[in-house]
Amino acid sequence: MRRRLLIVPLLLAAVGCALVRNSEDHATDTARETARKAGERLYGQRPRTAEEVGRSASGLDGVEVLRVTGTSTHDGDGVDVVVRTSGTAYDDRFDAQPVTVRRCFEVRVSPRSEWREEPRDVDCPDNPPLTFAPPPEPPPLPYGELSAKLPRVPKGGRADEAEVRRVVAALDLHPEIRTEVAADGDRVGVLLSLKGNGFDPQDCLLARVAPGATEVWTPPRIQRMPGEGGCTVSNALTPLPPPH
Repeated sequence: MRRRLLIVPLLLAAVGCALVRNSEDHATDTARETARKAGERLYGQRPRTAEEVGRSASGLDGVEVLRVTGTSTHDGDGVDVVVRTSGTAYDDRFDAQPVTVRRCFEVRVSPRSEWREEPRDVDCPDNPPLTFAPPPEPPPLPYGELSAKLPRVPKGGRADEAEVRRVVAALDLHPEIRTEVAADGDRVGVLLSLKGNGFDPQDCLLARVAPGATEVWTPPRIQRMPGEGGCTVSNALTPLPPPH
């Protein structure tokens, strides 16, 4: 009988430990799911530097970036990001207070990464969360200046390509802004664009000098996607139909 009495407290203690572990495990699962969702948000085929990946990760809710290794997503094994997330579990039958944990996971960002890839459990580095400078702003495209300086051609006239080229050359544009001018019949088209990354919408400005109308506009976002032909001088000369 005495041995049985000794066994009962031991069993209760073991059960209690198991319950604590279960609550903590559930909280850890919640933290891991946040890290997994971070991996989903970072997933993609677009080439990015390690700094770009780290900056993107640090902007996600509930995520702290503690370490970034690698050079870029398309070099070697890609970019590894150690993130710290938290999770909370509460079972009012066993827990007097919610159980909250903070855990660290490693997320790999590479073209060879799998969708919803399981983040790897790692020890948390001792350093504070990393901070990243905001990305450099692209040079503005001179909508107002271009619109003000392009020539106006009366109805029945003909746009002068050489004159339009002189106006564009005199704008003193940022070196990153590419220009293209082309003529088609009595019209002249202008393209001002910034280099795209091949995945996101490209920044560009179009203009058309035609008899009776000089127009400057930015194509709709969908037309500025790669392969859609929105940021071309031909779209300035003969605009694509508006997206539905």
